Amino acid sequence: MPYDIERITIEVVSAIACFILVRFMIKPYRLTGETRYLGLPFGFGILGASYTFSALSFSPIFDFPNKSLVQLFVRAFAFLFLATTYYFSKSERKSRLLWNATLGVFAAVLAILVLLAVIYPEFLLPSYRYSLAQVSLRVFDLTCITYIAIHALKSHIEQSDPTTLMTPLGYVFLGIGQYSVLIWAIDSSIVAFFGGLTLRLIGLAIFLFVSYRAFYSSEKRGNR
Repeated sequence: MPYDIERITIEVVSAIACFILVRFMIKPYRLTGETRYLGLPFGFGILGASYTFSALSFSPIFDFPNKSLVQLFVRAFAFLFLATTYYFSKSERKSRLLWNATLGVFAAVLAILVLLAVIYPEFLLPSYRYSLAQVSLRVFDLTCITYIAIHALKSHIEQSDPTTLMTPLGYVFLGIGQYSVLIWAIDSSIVAFFGGLTLRLIGLAIFLFVSYRAFYSSEKRGNR
């Protein structure tokens, strides 16, 4: 297939960026032991796994029915988890037990669905609904990203925190990138496809910059 090397490279870079973000974002949990800090690293970890899966899907060794849709399904789950994380962050009064239960249910459901996707993918993604499932999953991703971007924007306007003010912008780039890839899924525009992937990389780069400033830089200042 054309452009395979370029697509694999972008997926690998995206996966590496997500796993670096997980390394930064896991620090609050390590310091406090509070499970409410696991939402973002868990979500970006799943997102990184979906990009890894996408890169591997171009390999003839990694071959089973509907493999391209399986990675879209895992990615949709990642965005759903991130949206749920932001929803719970709206109020500190929400039950910690409810969040812990949600975290456990999400992890269990993801494990079961991934197992089904590998062993019996036709059960989750019937081949005769390939095109519909592809578009539907991308629309779902865009919906989740839109919710996260709006929530993050409201939150950071209220707090006026200059350290993480760029976070909503990162989600905006992810959202526009997802919209571009959705256009590609509908009309097969290669320009829209690579434009969407480029915007995704810009969004992830913004998250890396924000995370570096928020965690690594503050850690260096604290060690002085």
